[in-house]
Amino acid sequence: MNPETNKTKLDDLLDQHELLPMEAKLISKFPETRMGELYYEPKWDGFRCIAYKDGQDIDLRSKSGQPLARYFPEIAEALRAIPCRRFVLDGELLIAGKHDFDMLLQRVHPAQSRIDKLSKSTPAVFVMFDILALNQRSLLKRPLSTRRAELEIFASKYVDGGKTSHQNERMALSPFSKNPKTAMKWLEQKSAKLDGVIIKDATMSYQSGTRYGMQKIKKIRTADCVVGGFRYKDDGKTVGSLLLGLYDDDHEFKHVGFVAGLTDEQKRALAPQLEKLKAPSSFTKNVPGKRSRWSKNTDAIWVPLKQRLVVEVKFDQVTHERFRHGAALVRFRPDKKPDQCTIEQIA
Repeated sequence: MNPETNKTKLDDLLDQHELLPMEAKLISKFPETRMGELYYEPKWDGFRCIAYKDGQDIDLRSKSGQPLARYFPEIAEALRAIPCRRFVLDGELLIAGKHDFDMLLQRVHPAQSRIDKLSKSTPAVFVMFDILALNQRSLLKRPLSTRRAELEIFASKYVDGGKTSHQNERMALSPFSKNPKTAMKWLEQKSAKLDGVIIKDATMSYQSGTRYGMQKIKKIRTADCVVGGFRYKDDGKTVGSLLLGLYDDDHEFKHVGFVAGLTDEQKRALAPQLEKLKAPSSFTKNVPGKRSRWSKNTDAIWVPLKQRLVVEVKFDQVTHERFRHGAALVRFRPDKKPDQCTIEQIA
C-alpha cells in the first residue's frame, strides 16, 4: 500500500482474505443513460472467485467467502508460478474449453483423490476481470478504468506469454468493450459459456459486497411446464410456490424446478383451484421432498397434483435438467396439453 494512503476497513478485509466480491443488480434492458463511462463484460457461468497470493501462500475464496483452493489445485499451482510476490484478483472459475457448470460442481468433492483426478482430466481456468491489489498497493479506491489498465498489464506480463513468463494456460483475461453493440452480440450468442452481460461504471471504485456500480442482463428463456404440485405458505391457506414438471423421452414426469415470487392475489386465487387437483402422487422422476442440510423443516412438505395445469415460465440457467434458480411465472397456458410439455425445451 502506498504510504501516503490511509488503510481502510476494506484493506483490512483484503489482507484477511475476507473481502466479498462486488456484485451486480439485475436489469431487463441496456441502460439508455449513464452517469459515467460504461464498460461491458461477458457474464461467465461459473464459480465467482477472489484469488489471493502472498509469497507462496495461495487462497481462493468463493462468493460467500468459502475456501476453494483445495478443489482447484491446478489453479493454485498456476497462481503460485506467477513471479509476482503479492496480488489479489477477482474472476470466475470455469472448466477449461467446455465451460460446463455440471462438471464444475463435480469438483467440489470430499475425496482428494477424486479432486486430483478431475484437475487433470477436466482442468479449470481462472478468468480474471479485476485486480484489487498488486504487490504493496491496494487498488480498491482506484476507478475501474485504472484497475482494468493495471489488469491488462498484469495479464500481458504474467499470463499471455510476455517477456517475463511463458503462457499460463490455467488463467485468462476476460474481454471487455465500451461498445454496447458488442455487448448485445454477446447476449445474443447461443452459447452455454455466457450467462449474460455485466455493465460496469468505469469511474467507480471497488464496492465490496454491494450491488452499486454494476448491473447485469441475463439470458432469459421460457418453457411451458406442467404444475405437478405446490407448497403452502406458513399459514397453510395460501400458495407459497408451484412445483414444475416436464416429460422426458420415456414419458416419465420429471420435477424440474419451482415458481416462487407469486403476487398476493395469485397466491389467494390459486389455492382453491389447486386444491381441486390434489392427487395421491405426481412426479415419477427427481421427486421433490428429499431433505438436505440446507432444508428448513417445512421445505419437504408439498401437495401432489393431477397433471392438468400448464404454465409458461421464464428462467435463466439449467443444471442437471433442472432450473438452477426459481423460475418466474409468465402466464397460464390453457391452450397447451400437458403431454406437449417436454424436457427438450430446457436442453
